[in-house]
Amino acid sequence: MKRLFYISVLSVLLLAACQNKEASEKQEITETSDLTKDYIKVTREQFEANGMQLGKPQIKTFAQTVKATGMIDVPPANKQTLTSFYGGTVTKSALLVGDKVRKGQFLVSLSSPEFVNLQQEYLETKEKSDYLKNEYERQKTLFEEKITSKKKYLQAKSDYLKNLAMLNGLKQKLLMLNINPENISQGHLVSGINLYAKINGYITKQNASIGTYFEPNDMIMEIINPSHLHLELSVFEKDAVKIKKGQNIYFGTLNSDKPEFEAEVHLVSAAIDEKTRTIKVHGHLKDEKNDKFPVGMFVNAEIVTGEDQALALPEEAVTENELEKKVVLILQKKTDDAYYFKPVNVKTGRIYKGNIEIISGLPKDSEVLLKGAFNLVGVDTE
Repeated sequence: MKRLFYISVLSVLLLAACQNKEASEKQEITETSDLTKDYIKVTREQFEANGMQLGKPQIKTFAQTVKATGMIDVPPANKQTLTSFYGGTVTKSALLVGDKVRKGQFLVSLSSPEFVNLQQEYLETKEKSDYLKNEYERQKTLFEEKITSKKKYLQAKSDYLKNLAMLNGLKQKLLMLNINPENISQGHLVSGINLYAKINGYITKQNASIGTYFEPNDMIMEIINPSHLHLELSVFEKDAVKIKKGQNIYFGTLNSDKPEFEAEVHLVSAAIDEKTRTIKVHGHLKDEKNDKFPVGMFVNAEIVTGEDQALALPEEAVTENELEKKVVLILQKKTDDAYYFKPVNVKTGRIYKGNIEIISGLPKDSEVLLKGAFNLVGVDTE
């Protein structure tokens, strides 16, 4: 009977011990599960190996900006549109788009019967001018000697001066076509003309091929000198009063996520375009030697009109989850061998000088993962 009592007591003790052990293990598992559920665990080794950093949001300075769109351009003096005052057919052209040319360099040859006709007209007018000059001087002498009437004298003078004006006009036309009038006077007529570069630069448009006929003032070729690139921006009239000379401009291409180049407001239009209700803003690039932008490239820009302060984090601390929502990793617990982070959705605003504005969703004193969040958001939690 006594033996049975000892066995019963022993059984009870063993059962109690097993239950206590099971409860203890269950409590440990529950605590671990509660800690890691919906959290991201990073071991200390992983944290250090990936150069991760912790920190708190801080008050940073942000720019107040006005958005604008526009294009890269050059001053009128840095652009040449090659045309001819008379129509003609291309007889020689060896340049391609992208070729570099220097001022005074031969570009293209044109031929046309009109060039010959113009030279013939010049010769005829010049010959007639010699006759009319002699006649004018003769009538002048006769008039002074009171041998001829004043009417004849004035008619001779008028004919001579009219012809002289026509001769000078034809001479200027020939010079504009790069034909030397002196050579024509010696009987050297040409059937074609040569056109030359008036600036240093690069061929950006080339429409000339052998046999192509161009009407007067058709564009044959375009040359751009990119030594002074600038911005031509459009700003809506509601923001016009905010724009002033000297303000900073940050701009980028249409496909860029953020402005990455700098310029400065140099001129602001004094009138609003009636059709678009915008004003023109002329900006100078901070790096004027930067010639990597093609002329005519469209850009998005932000003009800095003022500054204010807001709660912010480094751009690197904010990433996106699979739902494309902005996420920050807040530190929940730190142990000797691991860090535990909770992903929190936040509303963000402006980005300026590497910082991103946090509008809501993040307690001010939160300790967050500043570096390394991109590789953790979206990973499976334990």
